[in-house]
Amino acid sequence: MSDGAAGGSGRGLTRRRLGGLTLLLGGALGLAALPAGPAVAAETEASAGRPRRPAGRTTLRHGSPEHAGLLPARLRQLVTDAEAFLGPSPRRPWYAGAVLLAGRGGTVALHEPIGMAVRYASYDEKTDTGVEFPPDRQLPMTRDTVFDLASVSKLFTSILAVQQIERGKLELEGKVSAYLPDFARAGKQDVTVRQLLTHTSGFRAWIPLYDAPTYEQKLELIWNEAPLNPPGTAYLYSDLNMISLQLVLERITGRSLDVLLAEEITGPLGLERTRYNPPASWKPSIAATEDARRPRSGLDRGLVWGEVHDENAYGLGGVAGHAGVFSRAWDLAVLGRTLLNGGAYGRTRILSPESVELMFTDFNTAFPGDEHGLGFELYQHWYMGAMATPRTAGHTGFTGTSLVLDPTTDSFLVVLGNSVHPVRTWRSGSAPRVAAGDNLARAVAVRPERGRSAWFAGMTSATTATLALPALDTSAGDARLRCGLWWDTEPRSDVLVLESTADGGATWQPVPFTTVRAGEQPRPHPAGSVTGFSGRVWHRLTAVLPAARRLTLRWRCTTDRLYVGRGVYVEAQRVEAAGHVLFDGARPADAARVTATGWTASAD
Repeated sequence: MSDGAAGGSGRGLTRRRLGGLTLLLGGALGLAALPAGPAVAAETEASAGRPRRPAGRTTLRHGSPEHAGLLPARLRQLVTDAEAFLGPSPRRPWYAGAVLLAGRGGTVALHEPIGMAVRYASYDEKTDTGVEFPPDRQLPMTRDTVFDLASVSKLFTSILAVQQIERGKLELEGKVSAYLPDFARAGKQDVTVRQLLTHTSGFRAWIPLYDAPTYEQKLELIWNEAPLNPPGTAYLYSDLNMISLQLVLERITGRSLDVLLAEEITGPLGLERTRYNPPASWKPSIAATEDARRPRSGLDRGLVWGEVHDENAYGLGGVAGHAGVFSRAWDLAVLGRTLLNGGAYGRTRILSPESVELMFTDFNTAFPGDEHGLGFELYQHWYMGAMATPRTAGHTGFTGTSLVLDPTTDSFLVVLGNSVHPVRTWRSGSAPRVAAGDNLARAVAVRPERGRSAWFAGMTSATTATLALPALDTSAGDARLRCGLWWDTEPRSDVLVLESTADGGATWQPVPFTTVRAGEQPRPHPAGSVTGFSGRVWHRLTAVLPAARRLTLRWRCTTDRLYVGRGVYVEAQRVEAAGHVLFDGARPADAARVTATGWTASAD
């Protein structure tokens, strides 16, 4: 089973919702008006130590956090938090080990192995314990440990498909049955290539192809599979989409998927440790996966080590569109850098910038919460954490793998863990991925535009943080608050409200305000609140205040129990009325009268 087995329709249990539930339970086409491309992410990004925007063909090198424009303490915390999941999470380890890689621009600032690549020989179901190899046969993680990527493999299949679209051999809106006539059976005649790439074909999550004894019989299962939903009417993550896309690619190119991978991606980019069906000589450098036994696994295979874990990929000979690629952290970082570069790495180009744009553009606007580019998932806090933005792209794999690319900060994160070693039931949710994403997002500093520090509401879940100004006399009328505001919260779930009281806090009323981003028109906020993504830039805020003898203003930032964004910052608060300054946060005496609960003065 790949990471997609937890799929859901637009009304059902989506992967995002499932991730949220399990974190709580167990975690320690319109193409006419596309947004700016990832290769030219907004230069107005307000962040500290921002590295010079790399050239379009930037290559990677190891370097310091400072050189990458990242805060060293947050990267150290990323490792510390990841190591905690080597222990009970909450009862069993989330993974036996992992390789962590994080960077920004052309610099890999963190590349750290933790834990063990091979620890357990088997799993004892009666005692729910792992049976360990003797110490001399256990293998620690290294920087170059190779992992079964599981569903992260889908990204490679998607890139191969977009290459063929770019070359004119595949039509994005073309019907799959035009390439595979047998695919038209069982009501699938109108399914398009785009719907395969965005999981809107109507396919159910998966079917046990491995039960069919021959390759031809496996294909018959796909041809005869009827959609659960009419194509294009619901989002439902399905391995069958990428398996079908594999068949299309192999038909139109005359090459098998593993050959396409080698000739079109890994060879040109020099990804020396990325391939299907790794040779036996690689086994000592590969992280082990599961002691596969029925019924928790579809097949009785014993310890899976050096072979693909996914049962359907195994049944297809190890080469499948949805799973089966093995790789290491560095190779995935190179792939990510290539896409952030707009499709080029060094002197090699595998995609045009326009083609990369399609992978970072949401085609699923009809299905909020299930944003999806071509192949890539977008804006998924459930594993991206605070790195999630409408442009942040990534994917996870059932074995414990993930890749996240954030064009707005030009940063990238690879978390490769063997979380099904020795058994898939030990882990739940995506807490280690979320923690890593939160820490890397926090490592990109937000510098105040005015003054040395700004008030920061933090990045803690299930919290209400308040920031109150002292009581002010606004009875003369025409009082206004002006300040700078920067916000990035989980949409709808986490909200910042500006409110006031004239009765000493017995009742609070929202204060409407407007915000202005440089170069744009003012935006009204009649409810006195903001939520979601604001571009990760500073906005200038103006609010007309009620007239009162003793008016107290406060900011109230509320987060739910699941995920957080990069947070909320307020700077340079100033209240004026009738030409008089009633409050100026830049004056030490006024600043000392601010009451902060959960907010801190921050320079980054």
